[in-house]
Amino acid sequence: MEQQISQIRSIISDSIDTKQRVLADEGMIRLTLDVAQLCADTFRHDRKVFFCGNGGSAADAQHLAAEFSGRFYFDRDPLFSEALHVNTSYITAVANDYSYEQIYSRLVKAKVRTGDVLIGLSTSGNSMNIVKAFEQCRIQGGVTVGMTGQTGGKMREVSDILINIPSTDTPRIQECHMLLGHAICQLVEEMLFERKA
Repeated sequence: MEQQISQIRSIISDSIDTKQRVLADEGMIRLTLDVAQLCADTFRHDRKVFFCGNGGSAADAQHLAAEFSGRFYFDRDPLFSEALHVNTSYITAVANDYSYEQIYSRLVKAKVRTGDVLIGLSTSGNSMNIVKAFEQCRIQGGVTVGMTGQTGGKMREVSDILINIPSTDTPRIQECHMLLGHAICQLVEEMLFERKA
């Protein structure tokens, strides 16, 4: 039992250490603000913010899209934001009939218009379905925001803005993606709406 308690403390400590590295990175803090301003301007011009990811990052993508389209801290009008993986019939059809690498790029081709934003979450930065989606997004005049781990992977080359968490540990990276994602949601909400008394 003491060993497991020590392990839990170590996990929490590792998470805090990673967040401390993010906190100390002025460039990353400014990039986070850049993404918030980008999203706010996108919504202001009646455009859309899309998210994509795989596995736990898909869950995080859906979570952040819901913060925009629902609410974050206070009641206000909804913002058009969507996670691209939520239609399982579409995902399984395209994965089966084409390839899993095309599940997002085909939806991007159908949905993304000039000035829309696509935020992709991948701890490795090497998820080919996200890389292809980013390539297609750029063809259509959209803006790409990558949220990755330390190296940025292949997404580094196709991201207009890259937030690469200084870690190679998947759970720690995902925790920081959500931390910064929540910061972005809060800032966007405050930029676009007045909190009602």
